[in-house]
Amino acid sequence: MKGARAVVECLAEQGVDTVFGYPGGMILPLYDALYDDKRIQHILTTHEQSAAHAADGYARATGKVGVCLATSGPGATNLVTGIATAFMDSVPLVAITGQVDTTSLGRDAFQETDIVGVTMPVTKHNFKVKDPKKLVPILRQAFHIARTGRPGPVLVDIPRNLFFAEVSYAAAQEEEKKPGKPDADFLICAAEAADVMRQAKRPLVIAGGGIISAGASQEFMAFVEKYHLPVATTLMGIGAFPRSHPQMLGFAGMHGKKAANNAIAAADLIIAVGSRFADRQTGSIDKYTADTKFIHIDIDPAEIDKNIASAIGLAGDMKTILQLLMQREPLGELSAWWQKIHGWQEEYAYDYNVTRLTLPWALHHIAEATAGKPYAFVTDVGQHQMWAALHLRIEEPRTWFTSGGLGTMGFGLPAAMGAQVAFGQARRVIHIAGDGGIKMTGSEYYTIARLKLPVISLIVNNTSLGMIRQLQKVMYKERYMACEFDYPMDFVAYAGSFGIPAEAVATPDEFAAAFHKAMAAKGPRVIVLNIHRSFVEPMTKGGASINEFVDFK
Repeated sequence: MKGARAVVECLAEQGVDTVFGYPGGMILPLYDALYDDKRIQHILTTHEQSAAHAADGYARATGKVGVCLATSGPGATNLVTGIATAFMDSVPLVAITGQVDTTSLGRDAFQETDIVGVTMPVTKHNFKVKDPKKLVPILRQAFHIARTGRPGPVLVDIPRNLFFAEVSYAAAQEEEKKPGKPDADFLICAAEAADVMRQAKRPLVIAGGGIISAGASQEFMAFVEKYHLPVATTLMGIGAFPRSHPQMLGFAGMHGKKAANNAIAAADLIIAVGSRFADRQTGSIDKYTADTKFIHIDIDPAEIDKNIASAIGLAGDMKTILQLLMQREPLGELSAWWQKIHGWQEEYAYDYNVTRLTLPWALHHIAEATAGKPYAFVTDVGQHQMWAALHLRIEEPRTWFTSGGLGTMGFGLPAAMGAQVAFGQARRVIHIAGDGGIKMTGSEYYTIARLKLPVISLIVNNTSLGMIRQLQKVMYKERYMACEFDYPMDFVAYAGSFGIPAEAVATPDEFAAAFHKAMAAKGPRVIVLNIHRSFVEPMTKGGASINEFVDFK
């Protein structure tokens, strides 16, 4: 068959039912092959960056490999931010780009770009296919690399003439490998970890996004329940453990809950599960590690000892490791430790009684209104993202999607679109963005309206780049520069131009009425929250301990 048809067959073989993309000259042969195929739906986005974010959102929602398509040159380079976002958050993605003919490579042909060289630092692996015989094996290898081990994005760059070349295609015979049995050295390390756990007086577990990637939430819950361990989550780990669980302390880190951060600072043992100890999670490394032992569990051996020198590192299949640790005896008495934690939780409980509309209040209202109902939440990046992490109540894995490692403004709307495509009618997506981020990829309202996707989109309009303004207050003596939007924008009219009903609210009662109206509607809705400028609290001090906070008064 022709190379283009072989690519489509490979996609179907790998279980792909949806691809996101934007056409161009060098990728058109693949689009022509998709024309006659009924197994795979193609979703045209308004920009290639949005195609990558949408494929990312689809992958996070399903656990499958997301797929995006783009042409050579600017089409391929427009994917880079989305690919880097997936790379930092360990999201399985395959990006297929068209390229100039092999005879034109290296000659600065029209729209030629070395996208393999460009994306090498932000992909798990990438390929430029030059031999038609290798096209099918490389595509299969790309999907295998993307989904196995620590997931991540893979790029396959295909010159246009290979789409027309004759390719031999045979159905794949590969079987998924099961995790191998732990070797003797690993068993010794696991035994040492169990001994360290038994000796701890103030143990704490940090739940990271790796738990969700591994599909190990049930094993993780069984582990922490058996040993009655307190749990804090990273930004990416939200949803790995139910927010309502009595052992849950909540989101921790730079803007984490004070009770969670205090518990981390006071712990004598931290067990990190699927977390890479990012800088916004730890604060000062010296203070974070002082008088504390660490057990680090991760699929990626490269993460062990990279940011934190671990007492014990256990790299491998997370389910196997947790099941192995659960074979050990119960821990010692932890009642005094839990009493201290409960004291912090009571002391720092958030007061939702307000006299004007605030985003924490609105998110608290959303949490109550959606409790027990099939919803998922997607945020953009900024103050609203931190407020959402603090005040929403995420109970299940794969119902919370945000750009963690790269912090990509503009991620939210196209990712929400991809997640909603994945969920279909089974679950509704609520999207939260700031007035800055929505200006970046708000054109995807067009795609959402065209597909009649029932996304509820909240635009937090505080007429500023709120997080930039917050950093300028704390670090730059309130010298506010390039962060305030004095020229107004009518977001209601903007959403309306795409045919999406929208309304603006400025009081708690107005928001409650608008949100419940949106919940009852079947199609997309936009609510604009006109709120006062304020600051996200808590916020840790720069270069300080994780429980030293900025005073905004």
